[in-house]
Formats: sequence, structure tokens, C-alpha cells
Amino acid sequence: MPAHPMIFPKIRMVSAILTAALAVSGCATSGMERGSGQPISAELPPERAPTYADLVDHALQAEIVGVVFVDDQVVVPTERAPNLAPGRVRLYVESTIQRLLKSPVPLGESLNFLVDKMPNQDGELPRITRQAFVFFADPVPGQPGSIQLLSSDSLIPAGPMIEARLEQVLNQLAAGDALPAITGVKDVISVAGNLAGESETQMFIQTSTGAPVSLSVVRRPGMEPQWGVSLGEIVDQDALPPAPETIAWYRFACELPEQLPADSYLQNDRASRRQAQEDYAFIKRELGPCERRLD
Repeated sequence: MPAHPMIFPKIRMVSAILTAALAVSGCATSGMERGSGQPISAELPPERAPTYADLVDHALQAEIVGVVFVDDQVVVPTERAPNLAPGRVRLYVESTIQRLLKSPVPLGESLNFLVDKMPNQDGELPRITRQAFVFFADPVPGQPGSIQLLSSDSLIPAGPMIEARLEQVLNQLAAGDALPAITGVKDVISVAGNLAGESETQMFIQTSTGAPVSLSVVRRPGMEPQWGVSLGEIVDQDALPPAPETIAWYRFACELPEQLPADSYLQNDRASRRQAQEDYAFIKRELGPCERRLD
């Protein structure tokens, strides 16, 4: 995932920041407000919600994933908010853990963190209290009650849809047969058949663990091209494409290079190279775009 332009500072002096922020009149929500009414439901609609690739990106990067209910927020004074992007407001947030989905360290019932938000259209302070959020974060060494969000996009309104999709992603990543990260295309060969329009292209993929993975495209006259993924040393003639919203789909759709590397061809003749390029472009179209909405 591309690095976020604003890097969140480590929360090393949370108590000092909170003390200073509380001195600013009217910035904190009142205890009556926190305790009154029902929680606000603000789950994003599908057209604005994180994509599958967004969730996998964040789940791979974050050490801690879960759902929190925001109890209180305090504006951090600008002079105590380094690297704050223009127009944004930095909030110190106190929250209660509702669900902890992934964590390498034990956590208590409450968490505090910093998050940067844009004021609303009227220029008013953004209010995130009495709402539940999915979060992606890393622990702050020596402060079990504090976390550091990956970015300002790593706090997402919670709800049944996103929580179910996130659980699916985490289960897929934890599975023993999850495809490792793709680091490149190693060898490519394309062989013409005996009939006009008949060919088979094989592409051997490099992975972060060295596990053997290959792609193949078979073309026969009068038939649609057939392609698939083989896991192992031998190319499976009956290999199938990866299903959408699976880790295998994510690896190929989001991590394959845009074009075949010049040094990956095992053949020098133009016809073989041209066929391999056509088949690779076909696979990229079949996979579809790796859509992302979060930074």
C-alpha cells in the first residue's frame, strides 16, 4: 500500500497532550453527551466503503485490528500536532474495545489514539463520539493502552457489512494455503500448436517465500482462451482462475507488474514474445482492476 503522506507521530506523551488539549475551552465532549442516546450508526454505503484490496492492504500492514466505540474526543492544539496536513484537525480519542480481531500483545478494555479529520462542510469540528469504528493500527511500545493508526483512513465506520468482510479477509490471510506475496515474473514461454490459432503460454511467478506458482493460457481454434493458476512445480492443464475476493485474486490483480519484464522471456523470436504479451494482457483484463479507495 502506498505510504500515507502524513505520518502519525508515536504517542509518547499522551497524558501531556490530553492535559494541554483539555485546556482549550469547549473542545471535549461532555460526560452527559457520551452517556445519552443510542450509538450512532454510520456504516459507509457499498459505493464508498473500502474495497476488498483496501481491507487486505490494511490487514497485512496492521499488527492490531479490531472494533472500538469512541467515548470521547479532544482537539489537539496545532502547536502540539506535528505533520498536521493543512485544513485538518488532530483529535485525541478515548475509546472502548468492542471486538479485538488481531493483536500480538494483550490489550485492556480501552484504547487511546490520535486521528486527523477534516472539518465538515460548515467548518464545524468533526464529531466521532458515540460511534463504532473498525481500526487498523500498531502498538505503541511501553503503552498498552495506546495505539498508532496506520493512517487517517485506518479508522472506518463499523457495521455488519464491513465487519463480516474484514473477518473473511483475516481468516483467508491466516489460512495455511494462503498465496504468498508476488515479487515478479521470472520465466515466460509461449509455444504455438499444430493448428492455426493454437498456442499455450506459461508464466512462472516469483513469490516472497519461493513457493512455485505459474500462470497458463491455452488457446484453441474456435474456443475462448482458457487460463488458470498452478501451485506447484508442475503446470496443471486443468488450472482455473482465482475466484474474486480471495487472497489469490488479490496477489495477482494487485501485485503482478503491468507488463512482462523484458528479461523474463525464454524465447527470442517475435511471434512467441508477442503471443506471451497478448496472453498476459488477457490475464490482466480477466483479473480486473485492483481498486482502492483508501490511502
